Amino acid sequence: MTTQLIAPPGEALAAPLAPRAAELRHPVRGDGWRRVRTVLWWLARTLLVVVPVFLFSTLITFALGAASGLNPAAALAGDNATPEMIAQINAQYGLDQPFFAQYLQWIGGVLTGDLGTSWFNNTPVAELIGQRLAISASIAGFALVLGVVFGTLLGLVAAVNQGRFVDRAVTAVASFMSTLPPFVVSIGLIVVLSIWLHLLPSAGYVPPQQDFWRWLSLITMPAIALSLDTVAELARQLRTGLVSTLHENYITGAVVRGLSRRRVLFGHALRNGAGPAVAILGMKVPTLLGGAVVTETIFSMPGFGMLSADSALRGDVPVVQGTLVVAIVLVLFCNVVVNVVLGSLRPASRRGR
Repeated sequence: MTTQLIAPPGEALAAPLAPRAAELRHPVRGDGWRRVRTVLWWLARTLLVVVPVFLFSTLITFALGAASGLNPAAALAGDNATPEMIAQINAQYGLDQPFFAQYLQWIGGVLTGDLGTSWFNNTPVAELIGQRLAISASIAGFALVLGVVFGTLLGLVAAVNQGRFVDRAVTAVASFMSTLPPFVVSIGLIVVLSIWLHLLPSAGYVPPQQDFWRWLSLITMPAIALSLDTVAELARQLRTGLVSTLHENYITGAVVRGLSRRRVLFGHALRNGAGPAVAILGMKVPTLLGGAVVTETIFSMPGFGMLSADSALRGDVPVVQGTLVVAIVLVLFCNVVVNVVLGSLRPASRRGR
């Protein structure tokens, strides 16, 4: 049977399948509490891993900055700096202290939201990142929405048409999209949508509170360029998970018991087969922010990615460390969310074990 959703309602079914179908229609009492306990267990177990990983990652981040040999004294005091001036600047930034004393002071500030001060413009790093992160978050958020909507749609279409032309076409399109680098897609979109068709602006940024429609038109092309890989991976993983789930006995039992095709697909198969897609989606969120480095440069957007690149080229160590810490936090947060969601999406075939 390719897809049990289209099985004839009169088809015979083995007796052990009936309780499973009845369970789908009438959930067992206490199932909600078990689900809460499962989510809390996954959350606690994930946090036990996340906290040490965060501390170790921040230690490596700080060590790389300290090992870079960069010093604010040369940039701030100039070529005519005296040893007294250099010593004063080092004392101002705490660079005259031992390594672990500097790290403890820095991580203490990080835990309270103080990421330090830029060496070059004396602006708090948290303020600089806050101004730029909103731009990148709007692009990545729009790209994520596009990825979820079109990836889910393509995955569903391919799964319910397994082995047919539509399935093969979706798989081929997804494979092709996953090979396209974002910078190539960005250039192609600029040429087609901006230069040839004059539909969308090719560069710049305007806050949404200033002009919403202008803002939306400016982030559309960067979001499309970043979303293609997410669409492709989500479609493939969702299709794989759903095809496997649609062959489960309890899905067959639900169909034979009279549940509608839509209810079986969206109420049971999608929940039980979405695990691989959710895992991929959690991995793609940090990737979208990382890809913003290239797309923001191409579309001249002063976002988080451009701030990271400019600070690294200029040697502004506190800003580079701050951007890395924010990236670490985002990655770990996405991992926590994915683990909790996967815990709550445990396949029905494994429940009760």
